[in-house]
Amino acid sequence: MMVHLPYGKTLIKFDAAGACVLTSRIDRLKDDGNGSEIVRKAMEHPIDSPKLSELAEGKRSAVIIVSDHTRPVPSRDILPHMLRQLRQGNPSIDITLLVATGFHRHTTQRELIDKMGEKIAKHEKIVVHDSRDASANVQIGILPSGAPLVIDRLAAKADLLVSEGFIEPHFFAGFSGGRKSVLPGICDQVTVLGNHCGRFIDSPYSRTGILDFNPIHMDMLAAAKLAGLAYIVNVIIDENKKTVAAFAGNYATAHRAGCDFLKDYCMVDPVPADIVITTNGGAPMDQNLYQCVKSMTAAEAAAKPGGVIIECAECLDGTGGDSFYRALKECESPQALYEQFVRTPQADTIPDQWEAQILARVLRSHRVILVSRPGMEQIARDMKMEYAKTLSEAVETARGYTGTHASITVIPNGIAVIVKQSPGQSGQKGFDRTAVSSREYPCLHREKTMRSCEME
Repeated sequence: MMVHLPYGKTLIKFDAAGACVLTSRIDRLKDDGNGSEIVRKAMEHPIDSPKLSELAEGKRSAVIIVSDHTRPVPSRDILPHMLRQLRQGNPSIDITLLVATGFHRHTTQRELIDKMGEKIAKHEKIVVHDSRDASANVQIGILPSGAPLVIDRLAAKADLLVSEGFIEPHFFAGFSGGRKSVLPGICDQVTVLGNHCGRFIDSPYSRTGILDFNPIHMDMLAAAKLAGLAYIVNVIIDENKKTVAAFAGNYATAHRAGCDFLKDYCMVDPVPADIVITTNGGAPMDQNLYQCVKSMTAAEAAAKPGGVIIECAECLDGTGGDSFYRALKECESPQALYEQFVRTPQADTIPDQWEAQILARVLRSHRVILVSRPGMEQIARDMKMEYAKTLSEAVETARGYTGTHASITVIPNGIAVIVKQSPGQSGQKGFDRTAVSSREYPCLHREKTMRSCEME
């Protein structure tokens, strides 16, 4: 059986005969070629919310939080409808598109045009958020974790704050979308660092597909509420990055409906293997190594203890973060680095610590072989990984460690699936609620309280 692995804007062919292949079932939602119509229908029937046009009535200004260049959100399907409804409700409303870069680099004008279309990119008011510019951000509260909530001033002063985005499995927030538009999307670095602290990353609930009792998710929900996020439009995309479903309305319940919907299509049962091959879904998601840690966690969940992970990623932008790179390059070992980050106080969290911590978690139990362009060879070795020019070379190397009859699992798109995990797998502690201290995060120990947080 031949499988096609996304790599940049191309595909790598791999003969998966005898291998277990794990894919989402999202392709059962057929793309009819009209993602815009799917969005329009969702916005006509918002979940737990008035229509956007109604919310716009009497408002002087509105900010639409827009995803950045690292997210394959089909904004061309979404933004025209959001802009139309806002102006339908209030023709004179002042609209700003605020690009949620989170902790990423700035989005370029070319990337904005590619994402939104030339008309919107050139004629709408667009501001790119800068998490590192303290003067552009303002504190509006304190999060349940104790971290200050500091967001973009434009969002803080807007009469109406709304967002677009997409929902996919996320390797520590459970799912992307919804509340993530605010945190980390438009937050200052101090808030992002506090939310992504070592203690939260270490939580057994901070995993792909988990929202309940996830401390990172709970802080994000609180941030969205405090920021006044009034309405969202989130889509679900297929393997071709086409819109196949949409959810609009309340920032918490519309998002949760989308997550529950997606989970039915992307949850997979692993067949633990000696070698696991995966990708980050191709461009734009495999543009740097930082992003590719996401798919490595899917492989981690599908690998036997000590198994080999093969990650295929073009990484045109290199590592994606200098501090991420240096943390792995300069550490004594992945195990030592992981323990160091878990001990780091929340207020002392450093940029990209979370990504390095999760990669260290993977590396402390598995060899990782990176299949990438030649310029990534030394970077891979510096970061405690191995390198191969081709997938066949990587498989041959992996078999040298595991034996010629090693079992193989292939996950063509590692960020599109949620691999079920049993307690203790891949170094996890098991999903025991007592693993998170009630003193540190009391909301996590009260189901009723947590659900009420989502409904507000």
